[in-house]
Amino acid sequence: MSDANEAKIELFVKAGSDGLCIGNCPFSQRLFMVLWLKGVVFDVTTVDMRKKPDILNDLAPGAQPPFLQYGNEVKTDTNKIEEFIESTLCPPKYPRLAARNPESNTAGVDIFSKFSAYIKNSNPQTNDNLEKGLMKALQKLDNYLGSPLPDEIDQDAADEATSSSRPFLDGQQLTLADCNLLPKLHILKVVSLKYRNFTIPESLTNVWRYLNAAYAREEFSATCPVDAEILMAYSTVAKALKFSCLQNDLGLNRNGRTWS
Repeated sequence: MSDANEAKIELFVKAGSDGLCIGNCPFSQRLFMVLWLKGVVFDVTTVDMRKKPDILNDLAPGAQPPFLQYGNEVKTDTNKIEEFIESTLCPPKYPRLAARNPESNTAGVDIFSKFSAYIKNSNPQTNDNLEKGLMKALQKLDNYLGSPLPDEIDQDAADEATSSSRPFLDGQQLTLADCNLLPKLHILKVVSLKYRNFTIPESLTNVWRYLNAAYAREEFSATCPVDAEILMAYSTVAKALKFSCLQNDLGLNRNGRTWS
């Protein structure tokens, strides 16, 4: 295989509403972050799916962004692209991005599905339970981020470490696990505030430490689509809570809770 310096690397991602900017796609952002963290030179091309550009038929017929062109090779599956990047752009020349602790790969794994169920629901009577399910998943992530990893525990120390202040899932550095989770957390934060007036509670201090550390990193913040693109993508996905006349008479607010 050609050396990475010789092989052209181009990542094709979903375009936004103007056909040029980066659109809402956590999978595209995930791979964008991975390549940036590898420190390799690469191009990013936005693909306007409304126009069905010729490049799709030429490189990846029937595929949806993201897809990757590495020299003459084209990869179209997000997980396989990530595996290819990690195995091809490897040490000693490029950093290893795989998490050392397997648990880091599954931390927060159910958050996005809980968020999707919450935001797609239109029944006020089930809203509270769905919100509780989302909160439970976020709390589980908070617990993981606040618990020490094995390498944070000093076996010779008199007092065993009971908490962690690490910035990212697997330690001090961003890993593949973060590239997968962070784009989804960002979407959750933007969409839930707009359509449910829900914000991640400040009491989840470990989650907020994690998010703030991520937003301070260009690899994440510079690859996020603008909020307007995310909200536009969810404008037909997020469901308004539909209240009946009886529910209104009972004093239910728009989040499905009764007035105190």
